[in-house]
Amino acid sequence: MFIMEAKRVAIVIIGAILSAVALNFFLIGANVYASGFTGISQILSSVFTDYLGLENISTGIILFILNIPVAILGWLKVGKGFTIYSFLSVAAISFFLEVLPVLRLSTDIMLNAVFGGVIAGVGIGITLKWGASTGGSDIIAMYLSRLKDRPIGGYLMAINGLIIVFAGLINEPENALYTLLALYVTTRVIDGIHTRHEKVTAMIVTTEADALQQSIHDTMVRGITILPVKGAYTKEDKHMLYLVITRYELYDLERIIKEVDPNAFTNIVETAGIFGFFRRND
Repeated sequence: MFIMEAKRVAIVIIGAILSAVALNFFLIGANVYASGFTGISQILSSVFTDYLGLENISTGIILFILNIPVAILGWLKVGKGFTIYSFLSVAAISFFLEVLPVLRLSTDIMLNAVFGGVIAGVGIGITLKWGASTGGSDIIAMYLSRLKDRPIGGYLMAINGLIIVFAGLINEPENALYTLLALYVTTRVIDGIHTRHEKVTAMIVTTEADALQQSIHDTMVRGITILPVKGAYTKEDKHMLYLVITRYELYDLERIIKEVDPNAFTNIVETAGIFGFFRRND
């Protein structure tokens, strides 16, 4: 358990370094904006610097301050473990944004948008894969999704849409287009490393159905359907657990399966949409 958590912390820090490199070496210098609260922090930093003459308020400082109330919300409403690692990611990104210099490795805005988007996507992707997030908009979207039982993606798209609009307003209109390009590249890279799909369906074939069901319900509020199945070769009677989860819960599900039944067979498929009840009602 300790080794797994140490690896998780290490991966979150590596992801933070990559995110900071993408921002300081490519995106910030080109006035191309990242997604979520990071992009909002860039916009506020640009406004403070270019319009208010406040040079000392950097993207890293703003990002950290914005995430403090979000971390409190996440702790109370989303999940303590997820929030801890997400805030660790935010703190690490803020730290490396302050430590690393802001450079402009290329004067070509498209190269900055593409390379910055790729590196940011790798950083976010590995962070998501190990059960955390880069904080901010992810936590807010998760809370609103649970509150209204609506898709997470709609809230994230609204936030990123505002970032694209402001990118064009406070800079040139082409900056909005290149910001859209960077966001698209980031999303595609995340999709390749982890998944950007809001929900996935897990089908778990196991001989420990009761124990697995209890462990899952102890960690996440999700309905589970249990079906009797039989192995075609061994003719052994087993059960299949069928459930739909969000992408943020995928790491916890993998961890639970490995702990309860390492021999279980699990198939994860993309979920285009669902109808009816998604959450387990207590």
